Amino acid sequence: MIRLIHPHVADIGFPVKRLLPSIDARSVGAFVFFDHMGPHQFAPESTEGDVRPHPHIGLSTVTYLISGAMMHRDSLGVVARIEPEALNLMTAGSGVVHSERIPDDIRAAQTPVEGLQTWLALPPHHAEDAPHFEHYRKDQLPLIELPCATARVLIGSAFGADSPVQVVHPTFYVDIESEAASTLLLDHPMPEQAVYVVSGQITLSTGQDEVTVAAGTMALLPTATAISLHTTQPSRVMWLGGEPLPARPSMYWNFVAYDRARIEQAKADWAADRFASVAGEHERIPLP
Repeated sequence: MIRLIHPHVADIGFPVKRLLPSIDARSVGAFVFFDHMGPHQFAPESTEGDVRPHPHIGLSTVTYLISGAMMHRDSLGVVARIEPEALNLMTAGSGVVHSERIPDDIRAAQTPVEGLQTWLALPPHHAEDAPHFEHYRKDQLPLIELPCATARVLIGSAFGADSPVQVVHPTFYVDIESEAASTLLLDHPMPEQAVYVVSGQITLSTGQDEVTVAAGTMALLPTATAISLHTTQPSRVMWLGGEPLPARPSMYWNFVAYDRARIEQAKADWAADRFASVAGEHERIPLP
């Protein structure tokens, strides 16, 4: 049975649609967090939308933009501008701090910023890995031409193509843009899968179950079932999933861990300013 998740609006300095975690699904594979940001225009000569330095443990952040740009800075010394259809993968592991700010040229041009930020929980044996950062350009991510659609393989394998993005838990993540009146078969061996409609509207069918999915909605797909995706208008969807995590992690704010004591330690470390700092930054988000 196909189940739908409707977003709730969260405020991170501007409104975002949050799909995961939800009452209906704590995770999809390793995806434990899924935000759709924007589209939003930010006031020139302001800090509206800037996300000040904040910490993470036990997860990898995946940032993927549809329009606009963001500047990433972290406690590893990385400074990276992310632009549409490139991908930032920041693995926090034992702990990292970063900021995400709107570039001045994007503000001045009033370019809408829109994108997706997801978190992949690290499995227990990787939860305390050393933090690291990888940036993948748009031209490094395979783009597959399909009948009436294109598919960019961001993580894992799909449609006969393999992404160069390296993750530590079996995962896939695909950006699909479909023309109107197109039909596409989604057939992947991973046991946990979902489709999120960024724009447009789609119909998903298992042969026994058919559901219309509007923009801003996520559909949880049944296990080991080929799904037919049909569009009546141009649509963009994210297809994602993976193997279930070997244990359910706990989440608090930006922290993911399999032991509540580890989260309490991270909270105390942030409150006491024991995390590494981000060069050039003089602000921080306080512990909630």
